[in-house]
Amino acid sequence: MIDFRYHIVSLISVFLALAVGIVLGAGPLRETIGDTLTGQVESLREEMEVLRSDLAAAQSVVDRQSVFLDESAPQLVGGTLTDRRVAVVTLGTVDDDARAAVEEQLLTAGATISARVQVTDQWTDPALREFRGALAGSVVTYLDPAPAADAGAEVELAQALAQGLTGADPADPNALSEPAELILQLLASDESDLITVAEPITAPADAVVLLAGEPEPLSDDATEAGEQSEAQDAVVAAHLAVVSAAQERSEGALLAGGVATPGDLVTTVLADADLAADIATVTGFRGVTGQLSVPLGLNARIGGQVGHYGFGDGLTPVPEPVTLPEVDRTPAGADDATTDDGTGTEGTGTDGTGTDDATATDTTGTDDATDATTEG
Repeated sequence: MIDFRYHIVSLISVFLALAVGIVLGAGPLRETIGDTLTGQVESLREEMEVLRSDLAAAQSVVDRQSVFLDESAPQLVGGTLTDRRVAVVTLGTVDDDARAAVEEQLLTAGATISARVQVTDQWTDPALREFRGALAGSVVTYLDPAPAADAGAEVELAQALAQGLTGADPADPNALSEPAELILQLLASDESDLITVAEPITAPADAVVLLAGEPEPLSDDATEAGEQSEAQDAVVAAHLAVVSAAQERSEGALLAGGVATPGDLVTTVLADADLAADIATVTGFRGVTGQLSVPLGLNARIGGQVGHYGFGDGLTPVPEPVTLPEVDRTPAGADDATTDDGTGTEGTGTDGTGTDDATATDTTGTDDATDATTEG
């Protein structure tokens, strides 16, 4: 049994140990301990200065390379998208400076920005699923070609957005078609707010660039993390439907992402052989190299090549541009009208008004004259 004397002895031992430590620390060991700590601090300070110097040197190299690439942009991308109209669609949260830099390279390539569209959180909000289903039932009547009967609301809305951005008036290819205008109004209305538009869209796009934001980090809680992961998968699926629709209803589309993150849009495409065979991607559009790769990669996709560009396993560092045909914005029916009046290119055929027939008649006449001379 522990008695009072045991507690007294324990307390005395504690105070003795404390006193000995104070005496030693203030006396014989003070200089040794102080010198040791001072040496460690000096060593760490020197190491920090070296690291700071190395970082400054590396940053200087990166800055010079960025300046060089910026100055070289007209030679690298100039003329690769001449006269192409490009719609820029943002999926998720994207840095404004990075988006503006991508647009600048598209302009340098010779393109014009026909639309700047942000797909909002309402596009994937689970609470608005029924509303989106009803809206999809309204806009699907304007789609040409119509999606499959069992496509689902996500695909129907994605196809609607793509047609709204690219649908041209057959009589005036420089203007949006009436169905395209109506679709954009429905998607951007205050009631739906599925998209926001930076400025009025008046001309149809030839191609589409889609900039993907990075997914939100998952919670540490296991249950909540599982729910968040499921929600993120639903967002990725809905955004991938937009990317696929943009490719289907345009000359070509390109998906650009930031830093590769497991489960993000670009990584999901690269992990799926079917998607990777159809959708071109750029990884790292926040850097100058990625920004230059966007117009080059879009040029290649319009030219029929599907590439995946960036730095990493399985990625191509630099897209190889192709020579694209000139943009044809001839109104529908213009060729037929020219043919009917006999003055167009097709009117020079066998209808008796063209060069071929006139030449044939003259030749026949010459032969007859020669025969008559011979007989004479």
